[in-house]
Amino acid sequence: MNIENLIKTEFRGCISVTQENTPLFLKAYGYADLPNKVPNDAETKFATASAGKVFVAVAILQLIEAKKLSFNDKIGDLLDFDLKAIDQNITIEELLTHTSGMPDYFDESIMNEYEDLWIDFPNYKIRSNQDLLPLFINKPMMYERKSKFQYNNAGYVLLALIIEKITGAAFDQYLKEKIFIPCGMTCTGYYELDCLPPKCAYHYIFDTDRNGYRTNIFSVDAKGTGAGGAFTTVKDIQLFWQGLLSYQLLSQTMIKSMMTNHSGEADCYGYGIWLKKQGSHYLPYFQGSDPGVSFISSCDKEKKTVITLISNYGDNVWNLHKAIVLALK
Repeated sequence: MNIENLIKTEFRGCISVTQENTPLFLKAYGYADLPNKVPNDAETKFATASAGKVFVAVAILQLIEAKKLSFNDKIGDLLDFDLKAIDQNITIEELLTHTSGMPDYFDESIMNEYEDLWIDFPNYKIRSNQDLLPLFINKPMMYERKSKFQYNNAGYVLLALIIEKITGAAFDQYLKEKIFIPCGMTCTGYYELDCLPPKCAYHYIFDTDRNGYRTNIFSVDAKGTGAGGAFTTVKDIQLFWQGLLSYQLLSQTMIKSMMTNHSGEADCYGYGIWLKKQGSHYLPYFQGSDPGVSFISSCDKEKKTVITLISNYGDNVWNLHKAIVLALK
């Protein structure tokens, strides 16, 4: 099976396929810095959009195992600011599974363009979870809590705020200490777009008015939050799966619960992770999409195969991921 034959010439980003932690395919395409023709490579750090929710979920589950939180804890008891019309009885589990009904700042069921958020609210102001509160705190509940599944970014912002309240640490520093360092993920972190470290890719959007590409620096949060925005490499994602599934981060019982269907239908949802039905088992994966950003990573636990695709041009990683999954059958 030749994975290279599945990849169209216009793909830009990085692709990694491993089996039993052994590389089957690892290759980068396109430019990390388009004007200066700096190529992407296996060490390039890419933004991952909503994929970071899995890190927040793991941190929350760790706190639950440490008995510093419980699934049934209510946000009204945990947070010390006015929740306005948001139901104070929403639980940790409902936030984890997108069944809270709380208002969202980017409701993907009615909004198509994430960058539209910043027409009236400058994105450069978003450098912490607290900074996102004005975008949703005054909105009404979308539906009664527990009544249905609806993907919700703001719920994971609250989870990150809860991490900060319980631990006394900035959520990204806490993730670094409890997840990234233990897994050896030295190239993963939450960086400010106007102060990026070395080896970070710029992310590009095609501008039809200019008939060319522009960066996404005015289209996404200036720094990632609980809803997403971590930078990482394909190699670090491999290390994350290894750490997670070797029970380095959570117990075997909690991992099983994390990867159990708690909500959703066609594509189901566990705790911070998506689940796709494949025969007699689920394929766990996490994903993200922002202007100029597309990411997906899955782990077939039976075949011990990890597939990770990242694009810094918003290329369609989902169709390519499906093709690679089919090719590996």
